[in-house]
Amino acid sequence: MDKNKYKEIVDKNTPKENYIKNAIISFVVGGALGAFSELLLRCYSLWFELPRKESGVLVVLTLILISSILTACGVFDTLVTKVKAALIIPITGFAHSMTSAALEYKNEGLVLGIGSNIFKLAGTVILYGVVSVYIFGILRLIVTGG
Repeated sequence: MDKNKYKEIVDKNTPKENYIKNAIISFVVGGALGAFSELLLRCYSLWFELPRKESGVLVVLTLILISSILTACGVFDTLVTKVKAALIIPITGFAHSMTSAALEYKNEGLVLGIGSNIFKLAGTVILYGVVSVYIFGILRLIVTGG
């Protein structure tokens, strides 16, 4: 079969994304997630009489816990399919990648399974995050003069 004819068949049968609809869904769900996070922040500040900064740590931990539980229950991937990019904010996406890797390799044991594979997806984020922080730290040191 000719490459061009094959490409035509693939293009014809590939479902088309509705970018406007996806953007609106992501905007609304992402906004709801932001509002939920703000609600948690204010509740933690009020309930535990904590400053905003310390309450923010609890909000991040709560989002990590929720996304890990949803991943373990098999719900997170379904939600992401429906709401697109709205749930893949860095903290929930990172927790999802680590939890899914741990679940995938749990049968191989704690050390050779989970321990050696948990950072498979998240390892690049950590690596390039540390390297970029180091580079930008040196650049800031050079620019500000110490």
